[in-house]
Amino acid sequence: MLLTGDETLKKYQWRREIVFLVLSGVFLGSLAMLNILGITRIIDIPITGNFALKLTVGVLPYPITFLCTDFISEIYGRKRANAVVWVGLIINFWVLFILWLGGVLPPEPHLYDEAGKIILTSNGNPNGDYVFYTIRMLTFATTMASMMAYLAAQFCDVRIFHFLKELTKGKHLWLRNNGSTLISQLIDSFCVIVISQYFADAFRLQIDQNQGKVFDTLFTLIMSGYLFKVVAALLDTIPFYLGTNFLNKYLGIDKPDDLHH
Repeated sequence: MLLTGDETLKKYQWRREIVFLVLSGVFLGSLAMLNILGITRIIDIPITGNFALKLTVGVLPYPITFLCTDFISEIYGRKRANAVVWVGLIINFWVLFILWLGGVLPPEPHLYDEAGKIILTSNGNPNGDYVFYTIRMLTFATTMASMMAYLAAQFCDVRIFHFLKELTKGKHLWLRNNGSTLISQLIDSFCVIVISQYFADAFRLQIDQNQGKVFDTLFTLIMSGYLFKVVAALLDTIPFYLGTNFLNKYLGIDKPDDLHH
């Protein structure tokens, strides 16, 4: 059955909103997840015999957030990409609010016995209150730093993406995808580690010990996180190309700027 012009337009409008909703949902869901999981675990990924990447578990879903904003920037334009970034900031505050509220409501938690030891369940595991307050403490310690780094990195990502797009007159998709992501992720890695690990003392670094050791630890965490993001950014070039070509056809976009000019 042939569709009329109005029916075809409605079909593509529906697709465009659904794709935007999916991209935004994956972005916001990944953002909330990485802030809650955050620094609950440190992962060592061996690279060579003497070198291993030290990553917080929260960094694992992080590269997908930049891929989503690149898709949104490319297809829907800077305004929608910036809008999603702002909603992400609101999500961060919402997570903090729920964690705060869950911690102040009664009953008063009993985390330790009279001897100062953690109260365990019959299975020998920490009780639920202890688990919640541990996650709450770690999340509070890093989310504010994460939000500052997030805003700086995401807005940098969107701005550099469109700067490179204008500079290359819409050509060289790989350049704006990789260029914007690599620079913004360096900013993010530096900000979130320095603020949360050093100033917020999230990992209880002993800053009164030999300063070289502290800075070595910070440098290792920053570079490990950044190298992980660099590799992820380079690997997402192919899916970004394929995804952009597919979505342009699927959404009925004849010109790259159809949706936002």
